[in-house]
Amino acid sequence: MQQPSQQHIVLYACTKDEFGHDPFVSEHWLVLIVSGSSELFSQQGTVSHPAGTLGLIRKNQLVKAVKKVGDAHTFSSISICLDQKTLQKFSTDYGVVSDSPYVGESNVIMDVDPVMKCYFDSLMPYFAQPEKLTPTLAHIKTMEVIALLLRNTSLKNFLFDFSEPRKLDLEAYMNRHFSYNVPLAQFAKLTGRSLSGFKRDFAVIFQSTPERWLQKRKLEMAYFLIAQKKRKPSEVYLETGFENLSHFSVAFKKEYGINPSELLRHPSDITPPGNGSFTAQPA
Repeated sequence: MQQPSQQHIVLYACTKDEFGHDPFVSEHWLVLIVSGSSELFSQQGTVSHPAGTLGLIRKNQLVKAVKKVGDAHTFSSISICLDQKTLQKFSTDYGVVSDSPYVGESNVIMDVDPVMKCYFDSLMPYFAQPEKLTPTLAHIKTMEVIALLLRNTSLKNFLFDFSEPRKLDLEAYMNRHFSYNVPLAQFAKLTGRSLSGFKRDFAVIFQSTPERWLQKRKLEMAYFLIAQKKRKPSEVYLETGFENLSHFSVAFKKEYGINPSELLRHPSDITPPGNGSFTAQPA
């Protein structure tokens, strides 16, 4: 996801398909797809968001996003960061508090009714003149959209549950999310642990350091996708959580003694590691 700017409203546009490189969502985001489409990969599965979709994305989760230009030849979106500081101020000013911890879906598709449409229409002129969207105006517009969202009373706990993530089953979580490229500190937070507690529990469960285990799992998945699914290395490196193709290729050759492109060309000539299989955990 985009990181919040000073004014918490991001007007984004691109003219080619792009893969999001920051999968950790640290704050709530409200995102309207103006043109093109977006594919969201999360623990809820894969969801396509065509133009006109309004999605509310919850904090403290891992999400991969692909922005597609489609027939419009342009992808554009309006994203509003509903950060904890702003929500806490809204809670104090207007006496809005959660009734209980939020237990619903992490990504919610919202209806764009006439009132919400008017709200986003009021932001459209700033695509041409972003400098006119001053911090003061952006703050007012952010507070306005929080009030609009609260017309749906079921969103109160979504927005105003300020509790920290609870402690999760570390083995199950890491086997589902190892392909996300995030720092260990964020994995620790997402599983409800301090960094030191995360490393300690990880060593007990996996008999390895997080860095070594994550690298091995990513490379195993990459090997499977290239050898068995005939996927190109240029597609696989992002999907398996590597920063760039060069880093992926070096790590792959160090682990298996061959370049990933060579494996793609001659998979039957190369003896696979272990039993040549890869078991992916359900998201």
